[in-house]
Amino acid sequence: MMSRPRPRPRFVPLLLVLRAAPAAALAAEPRLLVYTRNYTPDGKGYVHANIAHSVEALKSLGAEMGCAVDSSDDPAVFTPENLKKYRVLIFSNSNNEAFTNDAQRDAFQGFIKAGGGFVGIHSATGSERSWPYYWSVAGGKFRRHPKLQKFVVRLKDPAHPVAAGVPATFEWEDECYYDEFLNPDIHPLLVTDPTKLDDGKIKADPAALLGDSVPLAWTLKTNGGRTFYLALGHKPEHYDDPLFRTILRNGIQWTMGESRPR
Repeated sequence: MMSRPRPRPRFVPLLLVLRAAPAAALAAEPRLLVYTRNYTPDGKGYVHANIAHSVEALKSLGAEMGCAVDSSDDPAVFTPENLKKYRVLIFSNSNNEAFTNDAQRDAFQGFIKAGGGFVGIHSATGSERSWPYYWSVAGGKFRRHPKLQKFVVRLKDPAHPVAAGVPATFEWEDECYYDEFLNPDIHPLLVTDPTKLDDGKIKADPAALLGDSVPLAWTLKTNGGRTFYLALGHKPEHYDDPLFRTILRNGIQWTMGESRPR
């Protein structure tokens, strides 16, 4: 009885493997969107001079974390299909009207409700000042700030993953942002005492709004997603500061759900 010939093993051509590998790696790479739009209809909205520095720093941090980073100030990027590419939206020094229509707002809301992450830096709480949903995601709405000055920042929760590498107190020169309509679920990480500031208008603010611990950084789990907000970062050189970059990196990682134990 003659035996049948054994089937030859099938091999995938090496060239095809090499071609497929980068595409697979790219698909698995987390992608972040840095959004910087500043707009008011009268053209009088404040635009921070730090924006280019912040984008460059965030791209550098993204590379360190193994993330691809896109940047834009065009609200047309806010479509449900486009936002599927991103793990986190980073509103870096955005201000005033972030969107031009409700379809873009719906896309933003859908992204958050689907579990997307949000990071706000400095004036990001000044975006969408007429949309309460945005305030709830950012954690609050910008009210005002006293003049730029040095003040002491305190670490409120040293056990939090975002606090890794952050000292218990440090002196910082910045605009101390006061936010209102604070989401009651924010978890403050960095605070300062407003009574120690040079601020001639503080008596006009409700005492319950400020207390003795103005929150300057917080985390928040709300609306299905995760938020990290950092009120510091007015000066362009802040984005080269190692401590500032550590706080930002920790916050982005936490927002992605990839915070690492200390």
